[in-house]
Amino acid sequence: MAEVLVYVDHVDGAVRKPTLELLTLARRVGEPVAVALGAGAEATAAVLAEHGAVKVLTADAPEFTEYLVVPKVDALEAAYKAVSPAAVLVPSSAEGKEIAARLAVRIGSGIITDAIDLEAGDKGPVATQAAFAASFTTKSRVSKGTPVITVKPNSAPVEAAPAAGAVEALAVTFGALATGTKVVSRTPRESTGRPELTEAAIVVSGGRGVNGAENFAIIEELADSLGAAVGASRAAVDAGWYPHSNQVGQTGKSVSPQLYIASGISGAIQHRAGMQTSKTIVAINKDAEAPIFDLVDYGVVGDLFEVVPQLTGEIKARKG
Repeated sequence: MAEVLVYVDHVDGAVRKPTLELLTLARRVGEPVAVALGAGAEATAAVLAEHGAVKVLTADAPEFTEYLVVPKVDALEAAYKAVSPAAVLVPSSAEGKEIAARLAVRIGSGIITDAIDLEAGDKGPVATQAAFAASFTTKSRVSKGTPVITVKPNSAPVEAAPAAGAVEALAVTFGALATGTKVVSRTPRESTGRPELTEAAIVVSGGRGVNGAENFAIIEELADSLGAAVGASRAAVDAGWYPHSNQVGQTGKSVSPQLYIASGISGAIQHRAGMQTSKTIVAINKDAEAPIFDLVDYGVVGDLFEVVPQLTGEIKARKG
């Protein structure tokens, strides 16, 4: 069975959920071979093996942390040459898409970004994508070279599938461009204790109808009662009510959770582009004609300042 390279997104050996989802998809089209780079790379082996990696290629060098993405591209290219895979899968983050694009250029292959599903095909893996703000889905495959595919978080379940997970050192030779852009400082992001927005199973978002930064507290309270991440529409972000890092939409982050709750969001196409692939969508808006109601599974026409606190109270009561 052909091998499939899976780029591992981890922090000091702690594997992030999108990588485990990639292993699920990789098993549909071949045998997953994970590529873990940087500090803690070898520590990822156990969890990767538990989720189906037959082999884990690891490399650690100062270049992976001291410089931007090019050293990681060098390493993934080395893994590609060592394995000759049937496909290369990368998490669809901003960094992941840059790594994938650079790799595709180097190896002369086609690339598919933001896939939401993957299946085996007679002529190679077939990827499903959402198009036109998720109004349509398309199925496509790479027709030249080895497919390089980035996959959006929450596109596949995390499934245990124990495999050998044999750890092998990956020999990497860094090119002249690897040290072209140096990281001069890092500032740790302040933790809210909530899930990462793009990886969360539940997202609660607020929009223009929240009517002020101070009112986002009720959105946060609902999110915390559900163990959810907090999102915001562009209107709320542009007004300075919530950080840009939490913006959901075409110019913000794309999310695809199991449950998306939109409060006080009209549903402009810009916002829909970032959340329309959510599995279940609930909207709370006092305007019965709001476009958001065209795509929801459940809609509540009402004042969010009355509905959201009642919903939070009911959730807390059921949990307590």
